[in-house]
Amino acid sequence: MAEKKVVSASESTRRKRPAAAASSEEGGRKYVASKDQGSATGKRVVAVILWVLAIACEVFAILIATKKLEITFMNSLVAIVALIVIDLALVIAGSLLWKKANRIDPASEKNKVGFWIWNNMGLIVAVAAFLPFIILTLTNKKADKNTKIVAVAVGAIALVIGVLVGHEWNPLSAEQKAEQEGIYADAVLPEQAVYYTQFGKKYHLYKACQHINDSDTVYEAKVGSVDGKSAVDLALEDGCSDVCKTCANKFADERGITPSPAAAE
Repeated sequence: MAEKKVVSASESTRRKRPAAAASSEEGGRKYVASKDQGSATGKRVVAVILWVLAIACEVFAILIATKKLEITFMNSLVAIVALIVIDLALVIAGSLLWKKANRIDPASEKNKVGFWIWNNMGLIVAVAAFLPFIILTLTNKKADKNTKIVAVAVGAIALVIGVLVGHEWNPLSAEQKAEQEGIYADAVLPEQAVYYTQFGKKYHLYKACQHINDSDTVYEAKVGSVDGKSAVDLALEDGCSDVCKTCANKFADERGITPSPAAAE
């Protein structure tokens, strides 16, 4: 079996690793420290600004497509496509920031509708940023056929991509976060840290868990390594959804307690 690395979670994130991330070696495995994910409010403010700019791009694209705004420095179709591409980039950037903010400061799921809306703001904005353009371009009688076909096709593709990126496939609620932190309090964590892989959705309570044995690099969230946050909190903020079933059952067996709901799934 190949030797493995373990990486510490306080110096880098698994989603975007810096070129020279602080790490430690143990038994050939690299451990990377998790990183403070920053302010949820700041991320949401930037996301909203990006989304406003995205809608502005859509407005200009609509004005050009409906012949209400004439441009002389480039072909109108090229301008429309460029605006839609920029629109999409802004929508995606905003959606990713919004999702990251919701990992740091999740909403309550007591109100199911509000919870879904809050977690899927990126999807909602994507619809607002492209659907009006598609409809108005399709119904515009002044646009020539070729321009209309290309513009609508680009808009439709952008809509699909924006919706897929904006949709929150695995939302974390405030209740879920509190429950997991309560069960796996840092005072009783087996190793005073949790572990996870770059693309894994589960965090692990044991460094030797069989499900991360084949990973060359493991992210290690240590108790209090970032602003006094719990290890579980750091893992959840970095994109993990819940605890590994195997680790949760082992943890429960060692303490004679009932496994968490996540372990029963």
